[in-house]
Amino acid sequence: MKYKIYTDGACSGNPGPGGWAAIIIKDDEVEEMLSGNEKKTTNNKMELLAPIKAIEKLKNKSEISIFTDSKYVKDGITIWINRWEKNDWKTSSKKPVKNKDLWKKLKNLTLKHKIKWVWVKGHAQNKYNNLADDLAQRAIK
Repeated sequence: MKYKIYTDGACSGNPGPGGWAAIIIKDDEVEEMLSGNEKKTTNNKMELLAPIKAIEKLKNKSEISIFTDSKYVKDGITIWINRWEKNDWKTSSKKPVKNKDLWKKLKNLTLKHKIKWVWVKGHAQNKYNNLADDLAQRAIK
C-alpha cells in the first residue's frame, strides 16, 4: 500500500488551545481526513500528534510519504532523534527533550512502515497542506 499524508498542527497561544489535522491520500484520492484538539497544549505537540494519529490509522505495512510544514517534526524524526536517543533524551545543550513521549511514539510507529518525510512550505499554494492547516485551525474551535 502506498499513501501520501499531509499533516499540520496549530495553536491559539503557545501554550493554549490547539488542533491537529491529517489528510490520508491513497491512489490520489482522499481516503480520510482526521483532526482533533486539546484544551491546553503547544504548537509542537499538535504538529507531532498529526502524523502519529495518521500513521496509527494504517494497519498494514505501507509506503508513506508524509508532508509537513514543520521543520521541527521533519528534522526531529529524521536527524535529531538518533542523537537524542544516544544522549539519553538530552538535547545538544544537555536539556531534556521536550515531548519525549510523543517522539518515542512517532519513532515506534515509523518502524512498522517505509516512510519518506517531506517538508513543504506552509501557507503556500499546496492544496492539501492548506486543507490540513484549515482543518487544524477549525479543530481548535
